[in-house]
Amino acid sequence: MNKKRITKILVNADNQELAALSANIQKTHQPIIVKEPEKTLVMIKLREPVKQSLFYIGEAIVNEAVVEIAGTQGIGVLMCSGKESDATKALDIAIIDAALNKGIFTEMDTLLEFERQQEEQVMRENALHLRTMVSFESMDQVAPGDLNALKGDAK
Repeated sequence: MNKKRITKILVNADNQELAALSANIQKTHQPIIVKEPEKTLVMIKLREPVKQSLFYIGEAIVNEAVVEIAGTQGIGVLMCSGKESDATKALDIAIIDAALNKGIFTEMDTLLEFERQQEEQVMRENALHLRTMVSFESMDQVAPGDLNALKGDAK
């Protein structure tokens, strides 16, 4: 599993689930906090679609934490949602990231289960949005400017 996919799973995971994974790692290894979780600003980089040039659209507030397990660092970066638990979640992500980088993380099945649950949640939310979607197919049958056809439908 690649780093981008793992990061997406961790960021979207429930705080208690991450805390449990982090606690399991801390039972057998002693993470050293290199950088306490704190709020910081990061630049948001985008790629302009025509010339493919990079530019910065603005800044975002994130919580960032860095830990080390047996000489291997892990980083947790999480966009702030305004909750006080953001700092704890960033620290838990950093601990899990350090364990992954060190090769001592043994709960990949748990991450796959988190991913499955997250995908199901997205599908449920999309289904709710689809119910409110408006269909404009009936308007396609009327030629633009053909008001007589619309008047005939109203009768």
